[in-house]
Amino acid sequence: MKIIKASSKKLEKIYNRGLARNARVEDRVKKIIDDVRLFGDDALVKYTRKFDKVKLSLRQLKVSEIEISGAYQNISPNFVASLKVVIDNVNRFYRKQLRKSWRIKGPEGVVLGENYTALEKVGVYIPAGTAPLVSTVYMTVLPAKLAGVKKVILISPPDKSGFINPHILVIADLLKVDEIYRVGGAQGIAALAYGTKTIPRVDKIVGPGNIYVSEAKRQVFGRVDIDMIAGPTELVIIANRFSDPKFIIADLRAQTEHAKGLAILITNSKSLAREVKAQADGDNGYIILTKNLEQACEIANKIAPEHLEILVQNPNRLVKSIKNAGAIFLGPYSPTAVGDYVAGPSHVLPTSGTARFFSGLSVFDFIKSSHIISYSKKALEKMREPIEKIAGIEGLQKHVDSVKSRFI
Repeated sequence: MKIIKASSKKLEKIYNRGLARNARVEDRVKKIIDDVRLFGDDALVKYTRKFDKVKLSLRQLKVSEIEISGAYQNISPNFVASLKVVIDNVNRFYRKQLRKSWRIKGPEGVVLGENYTALEKVGVYIPAGTAPLVSTVYMTVLPAKLAGVKKVILISPPDKSGFINPHILVIADLLKVDEIYRVGGAQGIAALAYGTKTIPRVDKIVGPGNIYVSEAKRQVFGRVDIDMIAGPTELVIIANRFSDPKFIIADLRAQTEHAKGLAILITNSKSLAREVKAQADGDNGYIILTKNLEQACEIANKIAPEHLEILVQNPNRLVKSIKNAGAIFLGPYSPTAVGDYVAGPSHVLPTSGTARFFSGLSVFDFIKSSHIISYSKKALEKMREPIEKIAGIEGLQKHVDSVKSRFI
């Protein structure tokens, strides 16, 4: 890891890392999407053979009930018991986010409000390239189910034998996922966005993926909604001389398990910086030396990381200064791994500085609101003059006429 000062110009590279655009990837993804849009299931079979090295028939795209039932025979019996504890944690967190439709009454019979309704169909992408992200199943499906989504479609790339990891299938089955398909990559995203004869079109696509999946989500956005365009995972740790270097080093090392994962320590302690530099692994990381912890918070806000650990003695004092972070972990016994697997909040979080304006996956991602407006004749009469003046300025006389027609 490289030690740099808070005044270093190298920090600009971290602040402006963004989501890099790659013209070659964009072109390849566009071709894949066009193929799926035009040729449907045949394109999915073709690209599964090309990228996953698996030859499937059209009938094999959908995972059968027999295969799902058989998955239970290929997992440890203790897995389901452990999973139920986690599911309880996630449900407990997301129930707090549920919203109710509302109305307010104004003078002369005016009624305003909002109706909240869940999305009809949601597609969930579960990566399985370098490792099957089993935890992403419950981290995406549970908030969707709690929101009231009627149909959840899960897709995941098959392994070399043509199967989906049994743990993924078991979790999906326990959470009552409606349909599961063995397809991944940009072609899977295209199938969810446009629909094929086998795979239904959805309203929204959620879940992380590689650069091709992220680019495909970017290109289909507008045709469907997406959660976010995620880049490589990130961890920032704020610590001082009272922080335990053993915990810091362990958490930074955990971050390096992810391909291209970014790991950063921000500290005002030179001795801590030297110790961590001597023991931490990997080149894809930085140690930033600051004058004080206030400056550390300022830098963390500019980085706007996916994960932020505050490992000082009184983390609650510093958290008040944090404005930009996907998830914030307070104290020495709240490592990022807790959030990745068991705490409750989803681990699908904004990356690449997008925590400045994006939030982690939530129930809100799966609901939409319709504004309710109800006027009485008396209330409309009272608003005739401002409507006529504003519509007149805009040159929209027929809007004025539509109001006048109610009083002729």
